[in-house]
Amino acid sequence: MTRAEAADTPDDGALRTPDRLRRLSGWLLSKLSARSDRLLTEGLARADARKWHYAVLASLQEHGPGSQAALSGRTGIYRSDMVGVLNELAERGLVERAPDPDDRRRNTVTISASGRRHLRRLDTVLDGLHDELLAPLSPAEREQFVRLLTRLLDHHTRTP
Repeated sequence: MTRAEAADTPDDGALRTPDRLRRLSGWLLSKLSARSDRLLTEGLARADARKWHYAVLASLQEHGPGSQAALSGRTGIYRSDMVGVLNELAERGLVERAPDPDDRRRNTVTISASGRRHLRRLDTVLDGLHDELLAPLSPAEREQFVRLLTRLLDHHTRTP
């Protein structure tokens, strides 16, 4: 069997999954989320990165410098974990920390030139992983899928 044929053939687990479960969007999203998480974690590890590294670098690139607390809010990384993530990024020269001129007790974190280059490499890696995850969908279906997921996530993060 070729790789393409194998991709079109459901695995034994999919064949045994009850139809009731395959009709539940929450169950489907949970299964897809687990697959996506594993794919991203493994793909980023091959690029010597972690999801939180990407989240921090992307936040700094898109929104500019910020305090550890601001980065925690932007990325969803717990404040207690943010220090470790920033230490890893700083050790690799991907971010820089400096005292905040308005509050010397706080640091301002900035993405470095190396961090911007690393982020561009990670964008390429993630584009490939995105293509792998959404392989069965056409480009138009992928765009629609992402729009719908974004709409759902925006709704549920605004709703208490």
